[in-house]
Amino acid sequence: MFGTEKRTGGSAWRLLLLAGLLLSGPALAQDFNAAPPNVPSQKPAFPGQTRTPVIADKIELRTSVVAEGLERPWGMAQLPDGSWLVTERVGRLRLIRPDDTVSPPISGLPPVDARGQGGLLDVAVRDDFNRTRRVWWSFAEPRGEGANATAVATGTLSADGTTLSDVRVIFQQQPAWRSTMHFGSRLVFDREGALFVTTGERSLPQPRQLAQDVSTHIGKVLRISPDGGPAPGNPKIPDGRPEIWSYGHRNVQSATLGPDGALWLVEHGPRGGDELNRPEAGRNYGWPVITYGEDYSGQPIGQGLTAKAGMEQPLYYWDPVIAPSGMAFYEGDLFPTWRGSILIGGLASKALVRLTLDGQKVTGEARYLQGRWRIRDVAVGRDGAVYVLTDAADGALVRLTPEK
Repeated sequence: MFGTEKRTGGSAWRLLLLAGLLLSGPALAQDFNAAPPNVPSQKPAFPGQTRTPVIADKIELRTSVVAEGLERPWGMAQLPDGSWLVTERVGRLRLIRPDDTVSPPISGLPPVDARGQGGLLDVAVRDDFNRTRRVWWSFAEPRGEGANATAVATGTLSADGTTLSDVRVIFQQQPAWRSTMHFGSRLVFDREGALFVTTGERSLPQPRQLAQDVSTHIGKVLRISPDGGPAPGNPKIPDGRPEIWSYGHRNVQSATLGPDGALWLVEHGPRGGDELNRPEAGRNYGWPVITYGEDYSGQPIGQGLTAKAGMEQPLYYWDPVIAPSGMAFYEGDLFPTWRGSILIGGLASKALVRLTLDGQKVTGEARYLQGRWRIRDVAVGRDGAVYVLTDAADGALVRLTPEK
């Protein structure tokens, strides 16, 4: 059983406790590899590319609700004092203080388009926050006449945590599109101080093709300077925008910097085909030409290809999907057997997914909290605990520690 400490009041959480919905077994309780694939005719390109052995992990978790009543929380960043900045998709940024109190909405944000999958999305800070108090965030930016696009802004958080000032938009995805889907939008700083920005391909059949068009920001991983503009050291792609790091991506909502200093990500596939990638400079990751999935109609994507010359294979893929959102490498002390593992939030899978690695090869998979929550974001706190955001109209920030 999972122990549960409840730190704040709330009728919704009390009802869940009474209904027993906050109880779940250990990771080995369900063989998720037993589920049939959506596209059984597709075969992996190499052994271990999918359905790696299930990790028989008997670790039991204690869950502590740090803050609840968050409306569709999406991204989080921990500050040096242990507090958390948390975004709500409806367009609010909150500060959750070390005493677990939740601030009123922080003022100073630009307008967001919160329709569909849009809104206020990821948030990030750098190690120099105590000196600069600078914050970066991504959002669906309204562009007029129903169009929108992913944008990134930066500003300075006041000492009392109530206001953002000197706000500037430093990146605007081009072109904008009339779509309410697939904004991507994770923000990750690398060791050189550059900012990786992931974008989606806007889902619709027409913009989907632009993931292969390097004259656009659609379906790309971008690498920009923290004040805007392309970062030094980006690849020179013929006829490509200088911000582009890699292309041919579908909708990247999981990204983090690995212990090796490289960007790692997991992107959403359609029906099947969620992909773990470690994108390399200037490489093409194939969408929508190749994919280990099919369209929601059950029809093939394009010609139904899973491989093509000049296009990279994923390190790992899922079919059925986990619907990934949020990602972190675990390097803390509370879970010593998890060190070096990748932790991924699962939306459709309602799970915290853990992958073990041997270099860049996935060697095992475990799932925790199965069936409990749609997990939107994952982070490892300064205390070594794992923190997750639950994707719900009454969402929460939850702290995970080992059951003693």
